Amino acid sequence: MGIGGTAKKLQKVAEMAEDVYKRMNELREQIVEVRETVGETKERVDRLEAENAEQRAILEALAEEQGVDIDAAIANVHIAEAEAEAIAESEAAESATASSDAGDADETAEK
Repeated sequence: MGIGGTAKKLQKVAEMAEDVYKRMNELREQIVEVRETVGETKERVDRLEAENAEQRAILEALAEEQGVDIDAAIANVHIAEAEAEAIAESEAAESATASSDAGDADETAEK
């Protein structure tokens, strides 16, 4: 192999190295941006949690003043959510069964 072939290969390797270096710098910039976004998100979540705690304290004080049992109210909400979820799952299962039955009927009709 001549010097010209070696020079071309070295040039190609140098170009590939430049591409890799460029991509690494782009990744570094993306990582910095992601870190900044995560930091901002953490600050926002912390602020929202603090606000939520304040609102909960206010609601508990108002509920106590009005004689409302908070634990019972929360339990009722969870029960209602569980019942709604169970109904949705039941309807989905019935729909899947109906679709399956319709597909079986189509196969039977084709035979």
